[in-house]
Amino acid sequence: MKLLAFIPIKLTLLLILGILIGYFFFFNPVHLLIGTISLFILLSAVFILERKTNTKLFGFIAAIAFISLGIYSYTSAQPQNRANHYTKITSKEDGAWTLKINEVLKPNHYLHRYLASVTSIGDKNVSGTLLITTPKDSTNTLLQVDDEFLTFANIQLINEPLNPHQFNYKKYLEKLGVYHQVNISSRQFIKVEKPKTTLIGIAAKARNHIINKLKKENFGTDELGVIQALLLGQRSDISEETYTNYQKAGAVHILAVSGLHMGILLLLIQFLLRPLKHIPKGRTIILILSVLFIWGFAFLAGLSASIIRAATMFTFVAYALYLNRPSNSFNILALSILFILLFINPNLLFQVGFQMSYAAVFAILWIFPLLKKLWFPKNKIVRYFWQLLCVSIAAQLGVLPISLYYFHQFPGLFFISNLIIVPGLGIILGMGILVILLSLQNWLPTQLAWFYNEIINVMNNLIGWIAKQESFIFSSISFDFGQLILSITTIVLFIKACTLFTYKRIALFLISLLCFQSYTYFQKLEASKTTEAIVLHQTKNSILFNRSGRHLSILSNSEEMANNLILDYQTAERIKSIRFDSLKNSYSLENGTLLVLDSTGIYSKIESIDKILLTQSPKINLERLIDSIKPKEIIADGSNYRSYIDRWRLTCLKNKIPFHYTGEKGAYYFE
Repeated sequence: MKLLAFIPIKLTLLLILGILIGYFFFFNPVHLLIGTISLFILLSAVFILERKTNTKLFGFIAAIAFISLGIYSYTSAQPQNRANHYTKITSKEDGAWTLKINEVLKPNHYLHRYLASVTSIGDKNVSGTLLITTPKDSTNTLLQVDDEFLTFANIQLINEPLNPHQFNYKKYLEKLGVYHQVNISSRQFIKVEKPKTTLIGIAAKARNHIINKLKKENFGTDELGVIQALLLGQRSDISEETYTNYQKAGAVHILAVSGLHMGILLLLIQFLLRPLKHIPKGRTIILILSVLFIWGFAFLAGLSASIIRAATMFTFVAYALYLNRPSNSFNILALSILFILLFINPNLLFQVGFQMSYAAVFAILWIFPLLKKLWFPKNKIVRYFWQLLCVSIAAQLGVLPISLYYFHQFPGLFFISNLIIVPGLGIILGMGILVILLSLQNWLPTQLAWFYNEIINVMNNLIGWIAKQESFIFSSISFDFGQLILSITTIVLFIKACTLFTYKRIALFLISLLCFQSYTYFQKLEASKTTEAIVLHQTKNSILFNRSGRHLSILSNSEEMANNLILDYQTAERIKSIRFDSLKNSYSLENGTLLVLDSTGIYSKIESIDKILLTQSPKINLERLIDSIKPKEIIADGSNYRSYIDRWRLTCLKNKIPFHYTGEKGAYYFE
């Protein structure tokens, strides 16, 4: 099947190309709008004149028009390009900011976090979204979706990661249209008494009501956390251990309301409504009820961006089932992507969930029929599990490159997790909805609550057992963007070669495989030539990385250090071996000598010192030290008191010596 023969697929790919161009290059939204409208007018004129859509001229103009539409959709969707964005307001001090909570984020150990839209500054109506953080304390008032409040906001830029290869939360939020944050306490804002309600706010209140009802039942803590994630899209109450187990077992997708849940529920409702096919307009009634059920569940789960995306996708799938034309599956999939990117949010293209959902569905549609043909068991039960295994392998092949690129791990026992959990997931979801409905009416029998709790408990224990088989979990896999593109190309060419054995297809597959291997070898070779020394930022300890090729020496004053710092660096930089050593008082580097001063303040006299590293808050007279040693630069890591940092900064400023504090400027790289 030639996928590019389908017009919706062509148009979707052209739109995606336009969005990517808009992402990498800046365009004026007004000029884009005029240009896009002009192209579509020209396209209409060509159609009127030629009365055909299959001419080269019509196809060329249509391609350019949809690329332009993609560029415009992305550019116009960026908040900062809007004339009334809060960053365009110059007189921010003139009035209070009115903020409205859009989403309650998962809190960390110290802060509650929210996303809030800016509705006005003083008497000026503005737009935009901010990250709101409030401290966790007994006096703090928890905010809910749709809450409005007034505050004199002091907006701040969102910090970039201070250490190399850490998760970039700033870049993640920028893709959501969030560029600044506001830190406020409960005493720094006034809540609006009667805020305007939104559909998402109503959904959030409904979900909170359901959660409060479920908390009154006799569910275990871990079981209730999983139930909330499965049915309500609320993962904040899942314990870290349980979530990690699902990750290691390759079943974390079960804990996020996504396409999998929507797909299973769609099949379930289609099965239950099957008798309606025999009545007049029965198929139409099934379609309407299926769509209503999908969006009802989406509402129940909170109507987040990922849930809306999944509901939209399976609305199109429901329509495909209504048409009963298997050849249209790829068309329907492409149309759902086109609709989501064009009418909901083009920024979703850059979100991991969007990429993995569609990669999995596409792989299932394309690869599953090929795998299914390899064996046809006569026994129905064996056949069912064989097909389930084929679906799991197909989906995993689809998401494998993306998963390796973002998460750098591969659960080797994913097929066992899916074979165990997925067959019963329809029952679990169906029973869970029943439990929620009965609980809302205070009709939930104790026996049913106990039985459902035991089912979730058994599922958690099975996942926990699979997660303990660590020899089958491949983690810390180095995988960059080049490998991502080459691996996708190799998988596609491999499937095409398996579909039809020709010398050309086999040759193309082997060439792509050779390119992938050559690129990987080249990256390892480049890594073996790299040498660098880095002072990392950590609040309690001092850590220095000294790298020579693919070998890393970690120098520290303590055995207690953040393992994720080491692991992230090791994975990204393709480190082969690691050696730990204690931090010494001085080091000879390529570009000079480094003196390390710890809490003792004691150091050996060295004739020439280029840089001084201050750690563990040494009680020294820095000005006297500068006069005697005359260093070229002062470095202070995160283990020092902040009052010391401020004093040292002023001293360095006075003496015109560069001062680098890792808590502000990030890790220090020795050049």
